[in-house]
Amino acid sequence: MSEVHARAQRPVADLVHAARAGDREALGELVAGELPRVYNVIGRALAGHADVDDVVQETLIQIVRGLPGLREPDRFRVWVLAIANRQVQLYLRTRRRNDRRRQELTPELPDPEDDFADRAVDGIVLAGQRGELAEAARWLQDDDRVLLSLWWQEMLGELTRAEVAAALGVTVGHAGVRVKRMRDQLDAARLVVRALHLRDCEELTHLVRGWDGVADSVWRKRLVRHTRDCPRCAPRREDLVPAGRLMLGLQPLPLPLAVAAAGQAIAAGYQPAAATLGGKAVALVAAALLAGGGAVIVALEDPPSTGPAVGAASQPPPEAPTAPRTAPATGAAGATPGASPAGRPVTGVTRADIFVAPDGSDAADGSLERPYATIAKAVAVVRPGQTIALRGGVHRPATALEIGTSGDAAHRITLSSYRDERPVLDGSAVPADEWLVTQKASYWTVQGLEIRNAARAGYVCLSCKQSVFRWLTVHGNGRVGLMLRGDGTADNQVLDSDFFANRGGDGVGLGLGVKFGGGAGNVVRGVRAYGNGESGIDVGEFAGAVAVEHSWSWGNAGNGFTLGGGAPATAAAHVLHDNAAWDNAGDGFSDDGNAGGIRLTGNTAWRNGDAGFTCTAGAAVLQRNVAVANRRTQAVRRADGTSWDAEAVTTSATFRSTDAATAQGARQPDGRLPVTDFLGGAAGSGAAMRAP
Repeated sequence: MSEVHARAQRPVADLVHAARAGDREALGELVAGELPRVYNVIGRALAGHADVDDVVQETLIQIVRGLPGLREPDRFRVWVLAIANRQVQLYLRTRRRNDRRRQELTPELPDPEDDFADRAVDGIVLAGQRGELAEAARWLQDDDRVLLSLWWQEMLGELTRAEVAAALGVTVGHAGVRVKRMRDQLDAARLVVRALHLRDCEELTHLVRGWDGVADSVWRKRLVRHTRDCPRCAPRREDLVPAGRLMLGLQPLPLPLAVAAAGQAIAAGYQPAAATLGGKAVALVAAALLAGGGAVIVALEDPPSTGPAVGAASQPPPEAPTAPRTAPATGAAGATPGASPAGRPVTGVTRADIFVAPDGSDAADGSLERPYATIAKAVAVVRPGQTIALRGGVHRPATALEIGTSGDAAHRITLSSYRDERPVLDGSAVPADEWLVTQKASYWTVQGLEIRNAARAGYVCLSCKQSVFRWLTVHGNGRVGLMLRGDGTADNQVLDSDFFANRGGDGVGLGLGVKFGGGAGNVVRGVRAYGNGESGIDVGEFAGAVAVEHSWSWGNAGNGFTLGGGAPATAAAHVLHDNAAWDNAGDGFSDDGNAGGIRLTGNTAWRNGDAGFTCTAGAAVLQRNVAVANRRTQAVRRADGTSWDAEAVTTSATFRSTDAATAQGARQPDGRLPVTDFLGGAAGSGAAMRAP
């Protein structure tokens, strides 16, 4: 990774601290990172008005001026959105006041027979129902128009519901209520827009005869009431496409070059000591805006490739399980990861043979310019050696996905995110008795995806070989996040991924499972599993040794690591090295009756609800492990170098830190585990708590 790229991926909290200390480059990175999101939130909230650039500029100034007073640097994004929200509200109040004054000076009313669409969203050309939706947004109250823009960012996967709630200054539950109410009002307004366009209702024509064309609250109530109750107008709501699907098709507003230049000029004028904007910076901002003239529109990203690329060249074959890595020297942010972990690391493929986008079409050709709409279409046509790139946004299949085409050692198949975009695979529409994704193929690399909301399983790989799963965020699924299962499951790797909050309605659910089958050479490395309904990582009832290395499991309702069980035929000599389990309701590590001779070396169990290590089958070998502050004394056959509570090993004497914030925070830019002192320093024993 280049030095420039490494700097660009620095955690936000680190950038905030550096900017406060006078690092202009760090401030520039903060501005550049948030400017596209701010521009889209404000642009959508103001319906593309010509004043958008001015409001964005003022928002940036307020952000820079207020930076020294930000009390929680890891909440920088939420703080920025709250400022944008306030600036939009201030602008709308000022504009209404000025409009009233102009009406007093110029009382002439517009012709009520003018086409309503002529007064629709300025500067945005949308077709069909997306155009109706854009017009309907003009009928929303100011607060709801801001909420609509934030909800659109949530639908694209750019914001979480928690971030939306924080930007609005309300609870997550209240935010959900507000979104539902806003969507109801939006749908009612869409029906009004449609009825006004058609103009085939005599009662409606008579009603609007005295209307001045202004979408105010009085006329909104009148027209909504009419279209709701009118036997001619009301049935037209039946073919309205859900607003969420339409929002996914809206492309992000391209960032004007002048606005980008203004953002950097504002950053250049930052004075951390006085927290003021210098005169030189103001002059630079004015010059940048004048130079742009409001007419230069560019997309600030690398130009797309002009032709297809060979998928095999996009990603290397899987690394060997023992491939060495060098740990970096810099730290990571300390935010606790949630449904959308802070600081999405790594980037996806830059070239691909097949593209899929939420607003694509399966009748298209699958190119970057004309992507498919569904992953099902892509996996149906992919061939060995090709790469499928998922564009950012929420991909919500209506039926379960099945992958049946295999690659080979020389022609792997890749399913990946595209560049720095964030694709979300959402299983909420898949029937409750089906798995979201079932892979029955080998030699695949699946990377850079968020997989969520499947009622049963997020992703199941059946009898797969030589497949790699990395840089995944898998959460909110029912029975299991990711499972490798079936006979012949061999030589697969699960790397640098997070599995959390996977649990069904009955509270049962695994984070990551390698179960119910057999095979050799499977590796789990750099995984975090937390807050799941049962175990975080479970390799039980699998006839074949699984290597689990450098992985952390915490806060699960069962064990941190479950390592076996079942009939003697399924006993396996799993190997666990340099792992940590803490705050689990059950054991930190449990052999679950597995007599296959598991080996645990250099692992740490801390403050678990039952034992740190339970290995009762009598065949386990434990060396250089550490168990501290667990509720129950270890049920295990003693081996050299193992420390237990009974030997008075205390937390203060054992660990450099018992603050889990950094371990539970953002990953490093290349996707590896965070750098942390948590549970480290146990005198040569226990987990090193360092990414390999």
